[in-house]
Amino acid sequence: MSHPSKSYDTGLMWFRRDLRAEDNAALYHALKRCRRVWCVFVFDTAILEPLRSRGLTADRRVEFIHESLVDLDEQLRALGRSRGVEGVGLIVRHGAAAQTIPHLAAQLGAQAVFANHDDDPYAKARDAQVRGALAHAGTVLQTFKDHVIFERHEVLTANGRPFTVFTPYKNAWYKALTDDHLSAYPVERYADALAACPPDFPPGVPPLQDLGFARTNLRELKVRTGSRGARALFEDFLSRIERYHLARDYPAVKGPSYLSVHLRFGTISIRTLAGVAYGLHRQGMAGATAWLNELIWRDFYHQILANFPHVGEGKAFKPEYDAIRWERGRHAEALFAAWCAGHTGYPLVDAAMQQLNQTGYMHNRLRMVVASFLTKDLGLDWRWGEQYFADRLIDFDLAANNGGWQWAASSGCDAQPYFRIFNPVKQSEKFDPEGKFIRRYLPALAALPTPALHAPWQASPADLQAAAVVIGRDYPAPIVDHAEARARTLARYAVIKPA
Repeated sequence: MSHPSKSYDTGLMWFRRDLRAEDNAALYHALKRCRRVWCVFVFDTAILEPLRSRGLTADRRVEFIHESLVDLDEQLRALGRSRGVEGVGLIVRHGAAAQTIPHLAAQLGAQAVFANHDDDPYAKARDAQVRGALAHAGTVLQTFKDHVIFERHEVLTANGRPFTVFTPYKNAWYKALTDDHLSAYPVERYADALAACPPDFPPGVPPLQDLGFARTNLRELKVRTGSRGARALFEDFLSRIERYHLARDYPAVKGPSYLSVHLRFGTISIRTLAGVAYGLHRQGMAGATAWLNELIWRDFYHQILANFPHVGEGKAFKPEYDAIRWERGRHAEALFAAWCAGHTGYPLVDAAMQQLNQTGYMHNRLRMVVASFLTKDLGLDWRWGEQYFADRLIDFDLAANNGGWQWAASSGCDAQPYFRIFNPVKQSEKFDPEGKFIRRYLPALAALPTPALHAPWQASPADLQAAAVVIGRDYPAPIVDHAEARARTLARYAVIKPA
């Protein structure tokens, strides 16, 4: 990585979805190109106020960010001290980022602001506004790739077009990969450019309540935050990555890495994760290969969002799927409310929704199950589910969330064919065979024999009586018949003409 010598006297490093000091592209470039650098994070009211207006004032994501910023502030202080600079820290502001960043750059006399790319529609519009305001004041905004291995137009078809099918993309991804793509940015080498915060800019993270948000159950859930939390989770995952391909689909098993929220907020570098996974993949470890493919899926969905921005604006990737007539009216709203609350009468679906509502996390296999159930069993618009996930997933990432929902609805790129419809009972029997996950989140059913757990409405009267379960009282009857719903879905999707 060759770079020009110091180009600016003063720079401002703007953290967004990259909450770490180690191996951070924008921070590296800021320190390398500027004689002194201040670091800032903005709690953006343009993002937070819509949450508050919808009553989401106890939001696990906001608390995760808050805790991770405390960790980032400590990282920056330690980095400064390692180079003999005292008083280094993170400047935290609460306001509209589009106005706050240009104002802060002017106050500090920064000639350049450094940040990492973000291709979410709001972020692109915000960055364009910031770039214009900074340029008016003679300041430049410089942004860098940091969140993925390959982005935007880096991996294209032979015709120079973005990929829309995963397997050819994956093959091209592997072909394009070099050691340089996995190399860490040596931030520490240039850390002496970190500047002590001016006396009127005290560093540190304000209390959560000062932002208008309350604490959640994040600590009770033992969610590990910040870079230290991410490293601990990664080390734990490495001890079992060898079996990832065998364990990842079973929600009662400790199979996933649980790093999705850390990837979302950048508390660990994607280069670190992909580098280790790629090394193990080359040694022939099947679990590492399966996990690396998941990281490639992540790149794939991010380049879809960047190249086909309409998917982030509430539109189907395949426009013809916008012709589908979803259920509407009070009955549809009642079905949706039952799905949200985990009261559908299908235990695996309901346990998954309870996991989401209680923890802000849902196992990836279950995300597919509940999304299929919403769209194919209930006949409800995938956008309803997408928004519900967006409000509640601690690891919510627009690119992946949209990609997953459109995959389930068959309206997305490389999606499952519409006539492939998950059977929620068979999914339950296959992926929670002992009923451990269902029992964890639906204790009312815990005493039922395992075979009856997957479809309790079909349980014998003796089994129901022995378990003290009355269908309709202790657990709801199914709100829809799967076989009938499947027939309605095939009719609903008939408006889509085969290509």
